[in-house]
Amino acid sequence: MTSAVTSLAGKKVLVTGASSGIGAACTELFAREGSELWICARRLEPLKQLAASLEEQYGASVHPFVLDVSQETDVVESLSALPAMDVLINNAGLSRGLGPIDQGLLSDWNEMIDTNIKGLLYVSKTVLQKMVDQGQGHVIHIGSIAGREVYPGGAVYCGTKFAVRALAEGMRVDLCGSGVKVSSVDPGMVNTEFATVRFHGDRDKADSFYRGMTPLVAMDVAESIVWVASRPAHVNVGEILILPTHQASAQIVHHDPS
Repeated sequence: MTSAVTSLAGKKVLVTGASSGIGAACTELFAREGSELWICARRLEPLKQLAASLEEQYGASVHPFVLDVSQETDVVESLSALPAMDVLINNAGLSRGLGPIDQGLLSDWNEMIDTNIKGLLYVSKTVLQKMVDQGQGHVIHIGSIAGREVYPGGAVYCGTKFAVRALAEGMRVDLCGSGVKVSSVDPGMVNTEFATVRFHGDRDKADSFYRGMTPLVAMDVAESIVWVASRPAHVNVGEILILPTHQASAQIVHHDPS
């Protein structure tokens, strides 16, 4: 007998880092499913434009607000004022720089650690308190293949994503029996603003990152996230690794020489 999937209609969903890429794609798909959304990022204007577009297309209820997840006080103040969420998409994150550890910039390292690890913790703790109180909820972390394999030049970024994977596993242990699910969706190469941010706005260098291969797009990952969120209540998809066909591992990527 097939179990009934969980309807996402009317579910309260919070998406961090929703101004572009995977976060924006998740917002669109959850809106299409009839969820009520709270979306945040450091840039307000793209959020407002996304909210207006989805309200027009789907009649969705989308609440945009500015939030830098690395700022503990702001996170607690902003998220404590929200209603209890049914789904949290911990998407806010970034990579800065690609090079040997001895040549890394401390400013890049601090930004990645403050956002990818500490920001995820600040958001999760604040939202989880209400999820546990209501006896149900689902936290979905956006991890990375970089949380499974370390590659040259990516030591600190990989370290932050290994931490995300460990935190996801630890949260599942701590929350077992609470009614709250914890999942991690780990993409390989995705063509979003990720590479441009990594290379400090150098678009040419970012484009060369994907040249000669077909990467994932944000919607590919968002579709997996929606699938994870819509599993039956007794099913928790712990983790998913999703790769483009041209990628076999963090370091094995087929690039067409033509």
